[in-house]
Amino acid sequence: MNNRLLYDRPVPYQRFKSDSEEIWNEAAPIGNGNMGAMVFGGVQAEKLQLNEDTIWYGNGGRNRVNPEAKDNYLKIRRLLSDGMVSDAQKLASDTMMPIPDQQRNYSTAGEIFFEFHEDKEEFKNYIRCLDLNQAIVTMEYEIGGRQYKREYFASAVHQVIALHQESKDEEKVNGCLTLTFFRSNVEKIEKISEHILSMTVKEGANGCCYCIMAAVKNKGGTVEIHRDQIRVNEADSFTVYLSIRSDFYKEEPSGWCRKKLESVLKLPYEFVKSEHIKEYQSYFNRVQFSLGQDTEKAERPIPERLKAMQQGEQDLELIAAYYQFGRYLLISSSRPWSQPANLQGIWNRNEHPAWGSKYTININTEMNYWPAESCNLSECHLPLFGLIRRMLPFGQKVARDMYGLSGFVAHHNTDLFGDCAPQDTVMPSTIWPMGAAWLCTHIWKHYEYTLDQKFLRENIDLMKEASLFISEYLFENHEGKLITGPSISPENTYLHQSGQEGQLCIGPTMDTEIIRDLLEACIKGAEITGCEDELTNKLRAILPRLPELSVGKYGQLMEWAEDYEEMEPGHRHISHLYALYPSEQITYERTPELMEAARVTLERRLKNGGGHTGWSRAWIITMWARLRDGEKAGENIRDLLTKSTYPNLFDCHPPFQIDGNFGGTAGIAEMLLQCINGELTFLPALPKTWDCGHISGLKAKGAITVSFTWKDGEVISGSILAEKGGRCLFLKPDSITKIVSEQKVNITYEGQKAVCYGEGVYEIQLLA
Repeated sequence: MNNRLLYDRPVPYQRFKSDSEEIWNEAAPIGNGNMGAMVFGGVQAEKLQLNEDTIWYGNGGRNRVNPEAKDNYLKIRRLLSDGMVSDAQKLASDTMMPIPDQQRNYSTAGEIFFEFHEDKEEFKNYIRCLDLNQAIVTMEYEIGGRQYKREYFASAVHQVIALHQESKDEEKVNGCLTLTFFRSNVEKIEKISEHILSMTVKEGANGCCYCIMAAVKNKGGTVEIHRDQIRVNEADSFTVYLSIRSDFYKEEPSGWCRKKLESVLKLPYEFVKSEHIKEYQSYFNRVQFSLGQDTEKAERPIPERLKAMQQGEQDLELIAAYYQFGRYLLISSSRPWSQPANLQGIWNRNEHPAWGSKYTININTEMNYWPAESCNLSECHLPLFGLIRRMLPFGQKVARDMYGLSGFVAHHNTDLFGDCAPQDTVMPSTIWPMGAAWLCTHIWKHYEYTLDQKFLRENIDLMKEASLFISEYLFENHEGKLITGPSISPENTYLHQSGQEGQLCIGPTMDTEIIRDLLEACIKGAEITGCEDELTNKLRAILPRLPELSVGKYGQLMEWAEDYEEMEPGHRHISHLYALYPSEQITYERTPELMEAARVTLERRLKNGGGHTGWSRAWIITMWARLRDGEKAGENIRDLLTKSTYPNLFDCHPPFQIDGNFGGTAGIAEMLLQCINGELTFLPALPKTWDCGHISGLKAKGAITVSFTWKDGEVISGSILAEKGGRCLFLKPDSITKIVSEQKVNITYEGQKAVCYGEGVYEIQLLA
């Protein structure tokens, strides 16, 4: 399985001015969860653009709730119930929008410049490779008949970013490193020792303070430090180590960085590299995936392969590499000790990035974590729960101050500090009180895949607090159903029967779908952990009073409580299909008529130009997979790669947003294996062109690991490992004739379904 992303030229960056989005999206990302860098691959001169996941502008703890909100949101609800949409929106604009209206934004750490060869001869035989198998960028080139090699990686073990330069012909190498920050925020630059240089930066008056520290370990030659530079002269080889830390963790950043660098300088480079590979592969190697080997295509540069796909060429191994690239990005931007991946993961070149590069929680942050469980990266999910925990006290205060209610609420964005007040003053998105509820469904998802009861016990309070807010926010409509409001269907606009255009509404479909998932999960979680209480009983009483999903005049799933016309039928958000994916409320087995309505909804969106952003296209892939339409899913993967992917395989919104990468990876997994309501299905949405392949290490609910090989579209062998025993139900592929196990497992059949049960760990083999 060739997971090497090749490039045959350096990225043409500009040293003394900001690079364009186009240029930046040719660079290669590396990261260790909390620190990241973009590698441009220059020969005589190189740049690393740096990030650290706690470097945000400003600080937290602000109360941005509009003080008029609590006295007016019920008036707005009544206006909406009476069909007075324009009046409701005017009152909401005056009384519910936040003051100030902006949360904090993610920032950039700065840049490091390197100059290498004093002679400026032409280089040739250049190749740059991001090896997903090792999380190392390797660069090789030739100057004046001499061959050189450079390596870059971000070590989680040692908390450093490394650059190693050597000559393959035992020539001497030279280098000059410059710490650069094109702003007036630099507090000081100082020489720490003969091999270590430090730069301290302050992010504004109330912002964080952080340190970038660089150290050089040379083999032969000399090292000099002057002002903001480290120079290496006539060395056999040298390694630059960088460490970055902010004061977010309430410790002195420079002391932390110095400790890491002094420790790593004592170790041989090859040892540091091997430890990095070993630690990274403990995550990455869990899943192996191939759609057939094509060594000729695999040796071509990625931009060339993308262009060939745009011209109609098949490249199945690029699709497989794209899947693994998504896993690589999640490993690189979200680890148990780090912050969650934001809109750009951890890679951001701007002081004020698009949408603040925050946590947009009306789809984008959730999509970031769709592949975490199914793609065997469960630990990478953990930072999200840390953020939810940090949000809790702020969300409780917002619930009290804004709505006069108990529980935990968040709106459509949050930031590093857990701000839960509304963001912006934009009617299509701002007043949406479902952010905490959706995030908390991820707690249950993590439990379903891991069966980790300790985790569930430690986090069920978050689910309960989000459910408590919902239980008090719901109100009875004229049909006696419990609905939300004021709310929105994220970012979409409807046409009211009166002719008024509106976004604010009561009872949008997505709200009900999220609430159903959250409340059911909270009840089950309380039963499992033995913490049932009055709230649990209240939630049980609410569930049957939620509105059922409805089909509209076009045969589509209704997006709002009324069958309104959509002002933008091709809108990028398809919020009401949450019930299809990521939820499992709509299935062929339980709700066939709603599956047809979901198909009509999706076709209408696409017919009218939907899927024009990368993340939206990725969501569409998962939906076609749930609809078991392999050809449509395959077409949309092709569209994702040919229309919404940059040369470095970053997702194109535009601009870059990482959610589409993660959604695409989750979608591919969903095409190969589904676990819906406890039942496994192999190859539910396989395109005809994916006629043979192999995948190992996919995860299913119940702490189950699945591996299988297929040929001519049929499973020919496989295994199912139940790591915690118990029941495993799966639809037996027609091609499988034997199901065997070396352990004591009870295997029975219900038609085409095989039911396996074992008391302890067991593995079953599927044989053709």
